[in-house]
Amino acid sequence: MKTLAAAVVVLSLLTGCGGVAKAGPSATATTVKNCGIDVTVDGPPQRVFAAYQPAIEMVHALGISDRLVGTAYLDAEVLPQYAAAQQGRKYYKNLPSREELLSQNPDFVLSGFNDVFSSAGSDSSFGSRKSLSDLGVQTWIFSPLCPTADGKGDEAIDPSTVSMNNVYADLRDLGKLFNVSDQAETVIADQQKRIAAVEAKVAGAPKPTVAILRPGLEGGGLTVSGGPDFGTVLIRQAGGVNAFADLTSKRNVKISVEEFIKRDPDYILISGCCDAGLTEAQVQPDVQKILANPAYANLKAVRNKHVVPWLFAHHSAGVRGANSTELIAKLIHPDLVK
Repeated sequence: MKTLAAAVVVLSLLTGCGGVAKAGPSATATTVKNCGIDVTVDGPPQRVFAAYQPAIEMVHALGISDRLVGTAYLDAEVLPQYAAAQQGRKYYKNLPSREELLSQNPDFVLSGFNDVFSSAGSDSSFGSRKSLSDLGVQTWIFSPLCPTADGKGDEAIDPSTVSMNNVYADLRDLGKLFNVSDQAETVIADQQKRIAAVEAKVAGAPKPTVAILRPGLEGGGLTVSGGPDFGTVLIRQAGGVNAFADLTSKRNVKISVEEFIKRDPDYILISGCCDAGLTEAQVQPDVQKILANPAYANLKAVRNKHVVPWLFAHHSAGVRGANSTELIAKLIHPDLVK
C-alpha cells in the first residue's frame, strides 16, 4: 500500500500548490483510443491486472502472461491452450477491492466487461477509468462492450459496437501498446480463417433461432441474452439467429416465462457461470430442469432435445470468438459442420 499512499500524496501536492500540471507523455509514448478515452503508455506495460475471462484469455493469447500481477473472476475453465499460462498466476475468485488492486502496483488494468469501472467506491468496481489514470494506471475495456461514457454500465452499450471487428481492433491496439503486434496479427488471422470457414459451410442453409438462457439469476422470470450480448454475433456467424436479438436494453434481459414460450426457439443454450473450474458437464443439471419442466414440454427445443449445456464464457466478446462460433455451428448445423 506504500505505492498507493505515495501516489495520493503526490496528487495532493500537485492540486494544492497552484494547480501544477502533471507531466505529459514522452515523445516516444504510444497512444490509442479505447471507448472514447485516450490510453497512453511510455513503454509496454509490465504489470498487468486482468479482470474477467475475456481479458485473462486475451493476455495469454497475446503472449504476455509473464506480465500478469493478478487475475480475477474466471467464469469457467480457460481454453486448453491457455491452461499452462494461467497456472500459478495470482487469482482472485471475486473482483478484489480497489485498495487490493492497487496494492499489486499495476500499470495497466484490462477488463473484459465494463462494470469493473462503473462507479467509484463500489465493492464490485475499481472506480472510474479517469480515477485510475490519475494514479498512473492505464485501463482498457473490450470494445464490443464500450459504454457511451466513463463510469456507465450495460445500459449504455451501443449494440452496433458488438462485433468481431471490434475484437480485432482491440487485438491490434493492445498489440501496439504491449509491443506484440506480430502476435496480435497471428491471433486475428486464426480467428478470421476459422470463422470464415464456418460461414462458408452454413451459407444458404436455414437459420434456426437460438436462445441463450441464464439459469439461477435472482428476481424471478427468465434471463436471456439480448441484442447487445456477444452471443448475437456468434449465433449469426454460426448460421443462426438470436431469438431475442430485438431486446436491446441490456446484454442480459429478464423476460416472462410466457414470452419465452411464445418465441419458441429452435435451440436453447443453458449458459452456466461462474467458477474457474466450471465445465459444460456441470451445467447439465440445469438442462435437465428445463427438459423436465411441464411448462416447457411443447417447446420445439424440448421436444427435439435441443436444450444443451453451454458456458457464459463461450459468449463473452474476445478470443473465444472462433471457438464459440464453431461450437454453435456444430450444434445447429450438425450435417454441415463436423
